[in-house]
Amino acid sequence: MKKIFFALMFLFAINFAFAQVENPVSWTFTAKKISAKQYELHMSAAVDGNWHIYAQDAGEGPEPTSFTFVKNPLVKLDGKVKEIGKLESHYDANFKSTLKFYNGKVDFVQKVNVKSTANTVIKGSVLFMVCNDKRCLPPKEIPFSIKLESK
Repeated sequence: MKKIFFALMFLFAINFAFAQVENPVSWTFTAKKISAKQYELHMSAAVDGNWHIYAQDAGEGPEPTSFTFVKNPLVKLDGKVKEIGKLESHYDANFKSTLKFYNGKVDFVQKVNVKSTANTVIKGSVLFMVCNDKRCLPPKEIPFSIKLESK
């Protein structure tokens, strides 16, 4: 009985060691002051290897990248989130749609206006999906917090 128990534990340990979570996207969240009461929020994605992240207007099928901001009485969003990067567009037979996406890196930029010179924090989350030429990972939501400092 002990041999069976240890054999099962050994197999479980090996399986656990190989079951690493795949995470081909790393995010950074920063603010850039552009005037006394206006900032740019930069939500930047670095995408590994042959993976790609979908645009906000991705096409039919995959989860497009989207941003949600928690309401802050000191801050007003100015327009929509803009994308800065090399946008690619290809027909994907799996989704039977022409899709828009980014490889390597993309910077999502949201302008905001502050109502006072007090320091504040913008909180929110990004929902995104990544694929490569063989498979897609399930959509993932990442929370973020960006400090707006009046200095």
